[in-house]
Amino acid sequence: MVTVTLYTKADCPLCDDAREALERVRVRRPFELRMVDITTDERLNERYRERIPVIAVDGADAFDYHVDERELERML
Repeated sequence: MVTVTLYTKADCPLCDDAREALERVRVRRPFELRMVDITTDERLNERYRERIPVIAVDGADAFDYHVDERELERML
């Protein structure tokens, strides 16, 4: 099964929007969803600080800020 990772942090409205989009796609195309708070890992915080939310598909960054639901479905 494909793993989709949402890199997020607290108090991030775009992150909330991204999660909602991921859940909509997940109904149509099942995948494992991992949520990772970048503030708990210094390396991730440095890497993604200004790009949150970032969505990765099987470890490869796929989207920054917004989820293109059609593109994500195609990738799955």
